[in-house]
Amino acid sequence: MPFTPALHSEWLKIRTLRSLVAGLGAVVAVTAVFSALAGLDNAADADFDPLFSAFFGVSFGQIAAITFGAQAVSAEFQGGALRVSLAAVPHRGRWFAAKAAAVGLPALAVGLLTGVVSLLVGKAVLGDRGSGLGWGEGVRAAVGCGIYLALMALFAAGLTALLRSGVATLSILIPFLLIVSFVVGDVSGSVSDFLPDKAGQVILHETWDGALGPWTGLAVTAAWAGAALLAGAWSVRRRDA
Repeated sequence: MPFTPALHSEWLKIRTLRSLVAGLGAVVAVTAVFSALAGLDNAADADFDPLFSAFFGVSFGQIAAITFGAQAVSAEFQGGALRVSLAAVPHRGRWFAAKAAAVGLPALAVGLLTGVVSLLVGKAVLGDRGSGLGWGEGVRAAVGCGIYLALMALFAAGLTALLRSGVATLSILIPFLLIVSFVVGDVSGSVSDFLPDKAGQVILHETWDGALGPWTGLAVTAAWAGAALLAGAWSVRRRDA
């Protein structure tokens, strides 16, 4: 089967599974809600970053994004579904590429929508405190938000293909992301700057003192996602269905 029909087939699987559609919706809802709550916090902070405050919810919305990526791939390892998929698309590399595209493209579209909603909600809730937030950097962050969430979904998809378990993937990634976001926090200038979430979220900040810039940070996250997808593709090609 050529790539385009394979992609269409994989997209139909995602579109017809309510849990996956709900997962994409949760990315927008969770991000917007937590961004609004962050904007309502009037506590004085000398290091207040209005841009990151508007996109604060991404720290939680990414959990929904990686859950979507993990579930989309883990469904293939249940009930012999992978054998059926490979019977239709015997070329395993082509099938996995179609699966990755079927995960990444809707995740990117929803991520961009999430970025726009977060920006609008954030500016509305921040009010006068967000007066220094320009539309140029806001649009940059909104686009970066979409790319970042898509990369995290692909990162989870690749890791799930390698581990063959969505539960195992989420058991690793969710604690990892929560530890990085809330324990490591704003510490910069160390190896933590090159972790996938810390690097990618630089684009959501107005200023950053770490080693990476907005787009180089996303490039690091893309490298993590690419490595996970390569590992997943290797697993699909080398291991029995």
